[in-house]
Amino acid sequence: MRNGLFHLATGATLAIALSASSAYAQKKYDTGASDTEIKIGQTLAFSGPASAYATIGKTQAAYIKMINDQGGINGRKINLIQYDDAYSPPKAVEQVRKLVEDDEVLLTFQILGTPSNAAVQKYLNAKKVPQLFAATGASRFTDPKNFPWTMGFNPNYFVEGRIYGQYIIKNYPNAKVGILYQNDDLGKDYLNGIKAGLGDKSATMIVAEASYEVSDPTIDSQILKIKSAGADLFFSASTPKQAAQAIKKNYELDWHPVHILDINATSVGAVMKPAGLEASKGVISVNYGKDPADPTWKDDAGMKKYLEFMEKYYPDGDKGSLFNTYGYSTTQMLIQVLKQCGDNLTRENVMKQATSLKNVVIDLALPGIVGNTSPTDYRVNKQLQMEKFNGERWELFGPILEDAGPAG
Repeated sequence: MRNGLFHLATGATLAIALSASSAYAQKKYDTGASDTEIKIGQTLAFSGPASAYATIGKTQAAYIKMINDQGGINGRKINLIQYDDAYSPPKAVEQVRKLVEDDEVLLTFQILGTPSNAAVQKYLNAKKVPQLFAATGASRFTDPKNFPWTMGFNPNYFVEGRIYGQYIIKNYPNAKVGILYQNDDLGKDYLNGIKAGLGDKSATMIVAEASYEVSDPTIDSQILKIKSAGADLFFSASTPKQAAQAIKKNYELDWHPVHILDINATSVGAVMKPAGLEASKGVISVNYGKDPADPTWKDDAGMKKYLEFMEKYYPDGDKGSLFNTYGYSTTQMLIQVLKQCGDNLTRENVMKQATSLKNVVIDLALPGIVGNTSPTDYRVNKQLQMEKFNGERWELFGPILEDAGPAG
């Protein structure tokens, strides 16, 4: 009997030891992760020409504070390190190198802007550091064949442009189209996308194209060029500062074309209000998320969670800002990926989990819109809905549009 107890005890001890050993063996870490911490790096425009986006980073930091207050991810606290790159590519390179080589982050998250992301893309891929959910929709950031460590979050700009082109063909088949675009990957992707959507009619329908540099103080001359060409439909592929300038200039000129604006510049607080709410009336764009200003979502559970979060963790933030809803949603998607990683916090597994999202529904996604990715399709958002600004807020119209075609 005593021998039996001894064997039983020994067996139990061995089982516990094996179990502990197995659990320990399952934990895998790369630089930036440990039993207690997940270190994440980010650069964004806290200053400079795109500083309107700074509130996104503030929302993201607040969301991570909330997660840490709740115990973190699988018992690990997130250490988010944020640097200002002023929307300057050389500054972004300097700061991202610091994040990787000095701070030793596990991954970068939501580096903001097409120019900054383009400047660091090759470096991060060479280092095999995830460039996760980059805050851009340029086609080069959803190109797993050439850049397997880079994954954009925003709807693909080429695809969004193609949707606008298809919308124009259907609703304004005789339009004379004028296009203002930012002279970088953002603007060029939109330009090529809208041309693809217009198809064979592109050459005859587009009567003017005008580009601008981010550093340009105004875009007045470009607007005058497009107006003089006789355009009656104006597409602005721009970021907030220039988008607001364009709306305001059109109004001052008493020029009222059909105005389509890209999704990056739809903030009421950063674009429509500075341009003038009356001047902004009738502008058309797309969205994939709920707008806090839309009474449709008054009793929506996801919207209530967002508003409660803002009240507690970012009370100085504008609850109605689409930049803040964006910051909330992107961070929620990051948390989903980190949860899926479990105790395997290697850079390789971060990318594996990010590229195997299945029907992920986040709090502020429009009904019917889900997040799906695969190792061959890095696009998180492939579904959009048209919307029009009514002088106070955006109003959704039409069905959910899904474009899973080639991304550029």
